[in-house]
Amino acid sequence: MLEKFQNIFKIPELRRRILFTLAMFLVFRLGSFIPVPGVNVEALLRSTIFQTGAFGLMNIFAGGALRRMSIFALGIMPYISASIIMQLLTVAIPRLEELSKQGEEGRQKITQIARYFALPIAAIQGMGLCYWVQSINNGAFVITRGVGFMLPAVVTLTTGTMFIMWLGEKITERGIGNGISLIIFAGIVAQIRPMTGNVLNILRTGQLTPFVLFLFGIIAIMITAAVVLVYEAERRIPIRYARRIVGRKVYGGQTTYLPIRIGGVGVIAIIFAISVLLLPSTLARFVPSPIFQTIAEWLNPGALLYYVLYALAVIFFTFFYTAVVFNPVEVADNMRKYGGFIPGLRPGKPTANYITGVLTRVTSVGALFFAFIAVAPLIINQNLLFNSFPFGGTSILIAVGVALDTVQQLESHLLMRHYKGFMRGRG
Repeated sequence: MLEKFQNIFKIPELRRRILFTLAMFLVFRLGSFIPVPGVNVEALLRSTIFQTGAFGLMNIFAGGALRRMSIFALGIMPYISASIIMQLLTVAIPRLEELSKQGEEGRQKITQIARYFALPIAAIQGMGLCYWVQSINNGAFVITRGVGFMLPAVVTLTTGTMFIMWLGEKITERGIGNGISLIIFAGIVAQIRPMTGNVLNILRTGQLTPFVLFLFGIIAIMITAAVVLVYEAERRIPIRYARRIVGRKVYGGQTTYLPIRIGGVGVIAIIFAISVLLLPSTLARFVPSPIFQTIAEWLNPGALLYYVLYALAVIFFTFFYTAVVFNPVEVADNMRKYGGFIPGLRPGKPTANYITGVLTRVTSVGALFFAFIAVAPLIINQNLLFNSFPFGGTSILIAVGVALDTVQQLESHLLMRHYKGFMRGRG
């Protein structure tokens, strides 16, 4: 591993990509400390309104920018919401479904539509956030109330989200890894230092013993290892292609695999589940309704009902989203068009039924695992660390997934350079 790390900086292009990515991270972190015009930052930092519930999750993704009400307070969440909506609309709208089947060009068009769609979502979220901030606590969190605060604040928040999207695109183009995912990863990692400080504070006060902290470290390592294992795990269905002779050339005749990954939709399922469960408490903050207040109390994080519904929601959305993004009938038809078949099965409906059965079993394992990952860190944090280290299953899955993807891209760059060097040596 140390030798590979040293080899990274021996390749000029790869070194430039890594340095560019780090520079974009620096810009993102600097923007996280620039406040929105008209906000009382000191009052916000003394409060806890952005440390729990849906706002707590958004604050983690934004790298703490929401708590400071900075220009990047909305983070990349509007774009994530737009991307999820576009993926769901791909199944419902035939035109989008045709674009999704056109390969990379079609996916780029869908991504571009999601970028445009993120603009109104960011504006709506910015208006709701600014209106709520200026209305609570008798306006103690803002310097001026009304249009003089709302208009520049909403424009600033919306512009900040668009700028983050631009940073992500530049990282993908000129850096290393997926830019949007890396920005989310940077926001999550940035929260480790203050959360570690919270743990050390309760350790000094005597509420937390060194043995419990050591036990938490062991559990965290085991959970992270399990997430890595599930992310890398896949069920491979063997596919054989019949030999075809066209003129003097022979096509096909090889054996390949159809990989079905266990960790394919884990993050999306958990985000969906959190959004649904935290919707009543979020509405209760904006709309003072007794119904929302009562439901919010029942679904308060830490209650047994919340954990049960959270696990069931993760399982449901894992199956739901898998059904949206993976169509066994379409896969079987594509295999038949290109002369592929699963050994021992006839093309067409028998193949589709077999793939459906395998997909159901794999999804069942993944859904149960993701339900455990979603609930276990919350229970551990509540009972061992007194809610001082609020990292949930979403943060763990995103951090591990992005880290694995980036390492794989670095590895591919290294292998490509070694391959070229070997060919020049032969010449």
